[in-house]
Amino acid sequence: MRHLDHEPRIALSMMSLPVDFQAALRPTPTLDSDHAGLRDWTRDAVAGCTSAIDQAVRLYYAVRDGFRYDPYRIDLSTRGMSASRVIESGYGWCIPKAVLLAAACRVVGIPARVGLADVRNHLSTARLREKMGTDVFYRHGYTALHLNGQWVKATPAFNIELCEKLRLQPLDFDGTADSIYHPFDLKGQRHMEYLALHGEHDDLPLEDVRHVFSTHYPQLLTSSGDDWLRDVEKDRAADGSAP
Repeated sequence: MRHLDHEPRIALSMMSLPVDFQAALRPTPTLDSDHAGLRDWTRDAVAGCTSAIDQAVRLYYAVRDGFRYDPYRIDLSTRGMSASRVIESGYGWCIPKAVLLAAACRVVGIPARVGLADVRNHLSTARLREKMGTDVFYRHGYTALHLNGQWVKATPAFNIELCEKLRLQPLDFDGTADSIYHPFDLKGQRHMEYLALHGEHDDLPLEDVRHVFSTHYPQLLTSSGDDWLRDVEKDRAADGSAP
């Protein structure tokens, strides 16, 4: 293991954890917490933190706001869904950003898993709704973290600039309670409803995600060069919400 001065303490904490928790700390092909660039980024993000909760909260906001949400650029290869790929590209959609938060937490010894759910999202772009053919987002991603003896959920998908453009209330996370819902936008209109939960996983069940996307969203898997932020601005102007 490399790069983090406190890594011997992490190794000891793994040995003292139950077996099922140890799986939530190991690197996997997508949660590649052994990737040098990811480890360096994590070390910088948690500098000065004095507790696991402080580290988790710092990492949550670093992932939420440091990497743009972009659901137009979807790559379902193992590399395309990996945490380190988000670091390198500077953007991701809900699953890769949840993967990044989980992998970064594993770097500092916080057990973490990737959760999947089906949600009805009332706010997106007209182009995305057309491509999806539905307002149901199958396999929406979030992160489950083990902190202070309990599992808590966090969704780092929507960066704060995007929330402001879409008139959403940004999701905050304090490390003690679940933070996964955007039930209403800033106008009080319904935004997101959770329809079904599909478990929390030590490794991303990529074959399941691929099957669901090829079944429900085949058009999303074809690159078209569309610009997500441009479409967001266009839709805001069309509905009169742009300044």
